[in-house]
Amino acid sequence: MELTDEKIKKLKGKANDIRVSLIEALLAAGSGHTAGPLDMADIFAVLFFHTLVHNPKKPDWPERDRLVLSNGHICPVLYSAMAHAGYFPLEELKTLRKFGSRLQGHPHRDFLPMLETSSGPLGSGLSQAVGMALADKIDHGLTASRRIYALLSDGELECGQTWEAAMLGGKEKLHNLTAVIDRNNIQIDGYTEDVMPLEALSDKWRAWNWHVIEIDGHNMAEIADAFEAAKGIFEKPTVIIAHTIAGKGVKEFERDYRWHGKPPNAQEAAMALSELRTLGGKIKSEHQ
Repeated sequence: MELTDEKIKKLKGKANDIRVSLIEALLAAGSGHTAGPLDMADIFAVLFFHTLVHNPKKPDWPERDRLVLSNGHICPVLYSAMAHAGYFPLEELKTLRKFGSRLQGHPHRDFLPMLETSSGPLGSGLSQAVGMALADKIDHGLTASRRIYALLSDGELECGQTWEAAMLGGKEKLHNLTAVIDRNNIQIDGYTEDVMPLEALSDKWRAWNWHVIEIDGHNMAEIADAFEAAKGIFEKPTVIIAHTIAGKGVKEFERDYRWHGKPPNAQEAAMALSELRTLGGKIKSEHQ
């Protein structure tokens, strides 16, 4: 699908809407993670409104692509993207983390359609995605058209299980698997390169026989092109290392690891929403 200038503007608008909604949800919840959801909004906008094969009216459609959120703590961005795509009403986002809500602090696959896995313990999502991709390849070989997308944080790459899954994915040449790493360089205790250095990250994935694409995780064209390029790789799985700015969209939050695991208070949320809505107005004016 061609990504025109007009479509890029619309995707920017969707990403901003997603950011606004997740800040409102975090404020209502009084708990949750802020930085990761904000910085992944552009990628989720491209996935849900350009790349993914899915149908909100038929969330259990067998031919849908599978999206595995390994870094389940960034679920406010997943929930927000799903709501804006029509999976459930936007108003339900205000129930985030409430007792009895379908929108738990980490996704629970029994609560919402299209949630492929439950996630929370970091490091297990790639293993689940590899299993799905392997099953499809066993069933359909190179003709397997359904794609499996696994979203990971960079901090969770410190978990050994991730590398076991990477080895298996490379060995089995899972062409139908695309992993996306949120390379925002932060985790709850500080900056990744201080806590447990990950570089040279791309070389590690290449060593396990993965096709590596590095992108600006806030450039809509680069994001969409990377997903499209992955579809043309038939001899190995693809990993997209998305270089992102933690807390993207709210200057006060950006690049500050302390926003990894805390929500904004009323004053901080008002500031963030004002900034995001101002940006949203500018984006909309470009359409006119």
